[in-house]
Amino acid sequence: MSIATQDANGTTLRQRYESVQARIAAAARRAGRRPEDVMLVVVSKSGSLDQVRELMQLGQVDFAENRVQQLLQRAAQVDEWRARRAELGGTAPAVRWHMIGSLQRNKVKKTVEVTRLVHSVDSLRLAEEIQAVAARRESPVEVLVEVNVSGEASKHGVAAGAVRHLVAQVDTMVNVRPRGLMCMAPLEGGLDAARSTFERCRELYEDIRQSGAGGERFDVLSMGMSGDFEVAVECGSNMVRVGGAVIGPPQVAEAPEDA
Repeated sequence: MSIATQDANGTTLRQRYESVQARIAAAARRAGRRPEDVMLVVVSKSGSLDQVRELMQLGQVDFAENRVQQLLQRAAQVDEWRARRAELGGTAPAVRWHMIGSLQRNKVKKTVEVTRLVHSVDSLRLAEEIQAVAARRESPVEVLVEVNVSGEASKHGVAAGAVRHLVAQVDTMVNVRPRGLMCMAPLEGGLDAARSTFERCRELYEDIRQSGAGGERFDVLSMGMSGDFEVAVECGSNMVRVGGAVIGPPQVAEAPEDA
């Protein structure tokens, strides 16, 4: 039985998780795509550690946080839990952590120590900082370039017209590997505006792939959140970042970020 608190509709964590998976699959089929080609990343920032554990036991591997402090805390908690299970003879799948929020350069070192994929590279300076930190690692840091497709002042991201150039610059770095693009839908305009934004980002993504920038491993298009992930999948997203639609009512307050 699910340990998670029921939401306003009386659904459990497992039911919400399976519903989101089914909706992703249906959206992929509508677009003539294979459901297994779309990766679900659960944004766990408002979820409890118990919920993360339950999702891991249901087979979820990819989780995301948008604040560095909470990312580090949650990763440490999960590692400790997995270690305890191992001591008792049990097993638990490893977690791949994603950093999806704005990343300050002074927090790059701690972030890349635990992160599988950084979704929010929005400037050459940030990429250069990651390059400097990653020089001490055995493998390159994989990143997505965040695009501000809608041009909203409130959003982070490189302008659409500059994204190919930034990807090409990052691609020259030895210790940073550009894997694709990430974008967010506008705050206003509903699903129509979201669709327009996602379609434009898909065009940018395909243009970069055809240009050869990023190489063969430039294959991730991260678009779609709880309110618009089905539209994103229909527009070509192969990675969606879903929080509330899976987690349900917030279980924990979002941790404040240190200056």
